[in-house]
Amino acid sequence: MALLRVRMTPSNQSSAGQNSADQSTADRRYPLVLAVCGASAQVLALRSLQLLLEAGEAVDLIISRGAFEVWRAELGLLLPVAPAEQEKLLRERCGTSAGSLRCYRWNDQAAAPASGSYRTRGMLILPATMGTVGRVAAGIATDLIERCADVHLKEARPLVIAPREMPWNLIHLRNLTALAEAGARIAPPIPAWYHQPESLGDMVDFLVARTLDLFGYELGELRRWQGPIGSPQRPVAGAQRP
Repeated sequence: MALLRVRMTPSNQSSAGQNSADQSTADRRYPLVLAVCGASAQVLALRSLQLLLEAGEAVDLIISRGAFEVWRAELGLLLPVAPAEQEKLLRERCGTSAGSLRCYRWNDQAAAPASGSYRTRGMLILPATMGTVGRVAAGIATDLIERCADVHLKEARPLVIAPREMPWNLIHLRNLTALAEAGARIAPPIPAWYHQPESLGDMVDFLVARTLDLFGYELGELRRWQGPIGSPQRPVAGAQRP
């Protein structure tokens, strides 16, 4: 079988670059699939949703069955199961009518995002449980979240997985490695201190912004690393450590 070889001349290099740019621009019009599993740190999912909607972005939201109880425990929020009621409550909680929000039942595998023909900007699983990680790594789809993750891998679309559980055992590490090898990005929500957070809210915003960076979003102000800031402060002798 003869192989088709394309010689990249300046003209078709420019065309290829333009096509890539056009594709990137087109992808930005599509929704981000935000999947929320039943691990702790549900505030990261809620803040991500709020920032995306406030920026006028489109979000397809899937909250797992296990996450409902965690939302009540951590956020004091009793989520309805019906998608329309869920959307109404979440918009009230986020305090915005901007953007586009569509909610799906966790077990609705006939939903639009379950198909590879449905266009998305990518998928973020935040927070991700190790159970979900293991099933996606094994190619098993027992609910809509796992099916959507499988679709994003097979369609070679951005898939970012933010596992919050720790420590990780060898099974966890192997599952995460398998997903990374399949094309997913592994982005555990690990905090930083160089931006000098003054509250837990500052830390949440940093974690959310850094995660959404992976999809090309620029949401709100984020103090980014600009290099060393003078001489490091040395602890005063006898001072109490935090």
